[in-house]
Amino acid sequence: MRLWKVFSKARTQWRQFTGTRPPIKWITGALYWLPIGIVFTKSGYTLMQVTGKSMQPTLNPDIGDWSDVAVFDRFSILWNPKLERGDVVAFQSPHQKGRMLVKRIIALPGDTVKTLPPYPEKEVVLTEGQIWIEGDEPFHSEDSNHFGPISASLVDSKLRWLVWPPHRFGPLELSKTFDKKRQQMGRPWRGATAEIERERQRQSRVSIPKA
Repeated sequence: MRLWKVFSKARTQWRQFTGTRPPIKWITGALYWLPIGIVFTKSGYTLMQVTGKSMQPTLNPDIGDWSDVAVFDRFSILWNPKLERGDVVAFQSPHQKGRMLVKRIIALPGDTVKTLPPYPEKEVVLTEGQIWIEGDEPFHSEDSNHFGPISASLVDSKLRWLVWPPHRFGPLELSKTFDKKRQQMGRPWRGATAEIERERQRQSRVSIPKA
């Protein structure tokens, strides 16, 4: 009981001290929340800017001064690392330490992939722990067709939500279906059908083993 009184008195004195010194109060508040913020971004969700043309038209479809900004989910990779074909992921470059790339998972372990130039072999069978990643725009993408399959352990996070630009704010849409909602969002019909055809071509290049 006496210890609690000492603690309460010390807390009151500290509040009085910081209350008369706003900068100190701000600094102590920042020091309190900083570790929580670090843990959240390292193990939870983080914002990343996606640059380049490799994921057009899914990401950065508009030619302009702004690049897409998205929320990436690290939590699911850490605690339930189940990857699926079609996931857009951020991963560590296998050849340049510290560089993060954003691509789509095309194939998983056991799948057979028909490769694209400049890959030297026509087909690749993925072994345990390997994934095949590609950009949605193959002519502007440095992906598995250049450096081969990558280890699934290099995946840092999954793209979940677009936050910029404002007119595209919302969850990431995978190009699997075409419906009226796409027209309501202002996506031209030809662009949407081309997107679906691109997805079909990707799927036709992957042979999935029967369970």
